[in-house]
Amino acid sequence: MGTSVFYVVATLSIIFSLMVIFAKNPIHSVLYLIVTFFTFTVHYVLLNAQFLAVVNFIVYMGAIMVLFLFVLMLLNLNKENEPNKSAFVKILGVIAGGCLAVTLVGSFKAVAINSPMVLKNPNLGLVKNLGKELFGPFMLPFELCSILLLAAMVGAVLLTKKEEKANG
Repeated sequence: MGTSVFYVVATLSIIFSLMVIFAKNPIHSVLYLIVTFFTFTVHYVLLNAQFLAVVNFIVYMGAIMVLFLFVLMLLNLNKENEPNKSAFVKILGVIAGGCLAVTLVGSFKAVAINSPMVLKNPNLGLVKNLGKELFGPFMLPFELCSILLLAAMVGAVLLTKKEEKANG
C-alpha cells in the first residue's frame, strides 16, 4: 500500500511541477506550485517526518505561496506589459534546459528506480526526537538564537516607529 501511494504522489508531483513550468498564466502557475508543495507534504508524511510535513504545509503553502499569489494579483500582469526576450536569452534557456536534461538522465542511470527507500530508523522524523536534540545538547545555541531573534524584532519595531514631536 505504501509504495503504491508513493508512486501515485510522485507522479502527481511531476505532473504539477511540469504544469508550474508550462502554465501561461502566472496565477495558475502559483496555484499549481501550491499543489506541488502539498504533494511534497505527503512525501514527508510517507517518510515519517511529520514535523517537516507540518512546517512545509504551514510555511510554504500557507504563507509564502499565498504571498506570491497576492503579489501576482496586485501586479496585474498581462501580455502588453511583458518585455520581449531577445534571441540570446532564448538560446541560453535552451542550453540550460539541455544541461538539466543531461543531469536528470545521468541521475536516473545512477539510481535504481525500482527499489523503494526503506528507513532504517522508523522514528527518524518525529517531533519528539527533534525536541530531544534541541533541548538536549543544542539547548544553549537554541536559546541564544531565540534571544537574537527577539532583539532583532524589537530593533525592527523601534526603527519603524515614528518619533513623536513634542507639542510646545
